[in-house]
Amino acid sequence: MTHPNRKLYLEKRVTADEAVQNIQSGSRIYYGEFVLFPEALDRALARKTADGNLENITIESVCLTRVPEAMKHDETAPALSVRDWHFGAVSRNLYANDQCAYKPLTYHHGPRIIRKYETYDAVFLPVCPMGPRGNFNFGLCNSLSSAVLDKAKTIIVEVNRNIPKCLGGNQESIHISRVTHVVEGENPPLLEVPPARPTDTDIMIARHLMKEIGDGSCLQLGIGGLPNVIGEMIADSDLKDLGLHTEMMVDSCVDLYEKGRITGARKVVDKYKMAYTFAMGTRKLYDFLDDNPVCASYPVNYINDPRIIALNPKVVAINNALAVDLFSQVASESVGPRHISGTGGQLDFIMGAFYSHGGKGIIALSSTHTDRTGNRKSRIVPTLDPGTIVTVPRSMVHYVATEFGIAQLKGKSTRQRAEALIGIAHPGFRDELIAEAERMGLWKPSRSKGE
Repeated sequence: MTHPNRKLYLEKRVTADEAVQNIQSGSRIYYGEFVLFPEALDRALARKTADGNLENITIESVCLTRVPEAMKHDETAPALSVRDWHFGAVSRNLYANDQCAYKPLTYHHGPRIIRKYETYDAVFLPVCPMGPRGNFNFGLCNSLSSAVLDKAKTIIVEVNRNIPKCLGGNQESIHISRVTHVVEGENPPLLEVPPARPTDTDIMIARHLMKEIGDGSCLQLGIGGLPNVIGEMIADSDLKDLGLHTEMMVDSCVDLYEKGRITGARKVVDKYKMAYTFAMGTRKLYDFLDDNPVCASYPVNYINDPRIIALNPKVVAINNALAVDLFSQVASESVGPRHISGTGGQLDFIMGAFYSHGGKGIIALSSTHTDRTGNRKSRIVPTLDPGTIVTVPRSMVHYVATEFGIAQLKGKSTRQRAEALIGIAHPGFRDELIAEAERMGLWKPSRSKGE
């Protein structure tokens, strides 16, 4: 006798072309998150769009990592547009062509925003194969998925056998009874994001940051060369009983666990667990996550909630930025009105780390960068360029670090903050910054440390 869950599966199994037949003009479709892209369903939608009868289709995602097939063709591209909850390279390029819009949010608010204000005509969700109890695991990405499924009219899952089964946590799967259609995809390999090669500046910054991490610290590390080199330094250190409560799971987390640095023994919530909301890296990471009870996948309204973050002691959250001005405003999303990234979880973790007993929320950035014309510019600036988005307001900033040191800004006056930031700016720009600070009333000619 066929098990009821298997019977439902067979009844709901269709081809990708059959699954998209009811997509109409004006539909809003959720395409999953990050490296989990619904490839078979995307191609089927492109074929349906090619007949010219569809228009005004909106695709939504979190950090879209592939250009939808229909948007690659001149004759069908105008029919589709993208709204992204967090920008990566794909969305930046689409945005430059007026094909994409950003949806601002503080990341942990995302599920609540969706449940209060959003409705989706269809969800194309990549998933693991159905388990024996009728559940499809979300795999690497759990941040907004459960909330989207609550607000979707049609739920289409695309099965990919290469997606690792990522245990919860909670709300990491959907039961066959809630699914409208099942599409068995072609099991393409997952996009891999190799660790970025750290620069000499990253290494210098990491050496400063290592002084802020102690036994029992609970880490949040992001993507990029700096988090990777910090991970390497921690792995080669003698630090003990570190915890992990992070928005993003990356390859360096695997190394930290396998070298015995991460145990989670001193955590208060998710004790002994590596808790996260999405993962992006290489096959090494994906294999580590597969059916691993040490790892716990949660929606972002749990992982990124500052109240949850703060329950663990000694949280050290390290995040990147594009610029910091002398008023201590942090810009991590744009240079002027030129959109680059999104708010993501940066503000969530800066707040949560400050509330954590012994916690430290650190904004880390190189002191300079080279602009498009080849000129070196300071990342610590007198004021942010007009149109620049403030990601962390000055009232929330805790620590700022460059290769020249770390400035702790909580409890400091505007003048004290300006002086501390100038102290970690590149020496070649300090005189210019002092002159601008003096002009704005943020610096006394005597360079007094007081008011």
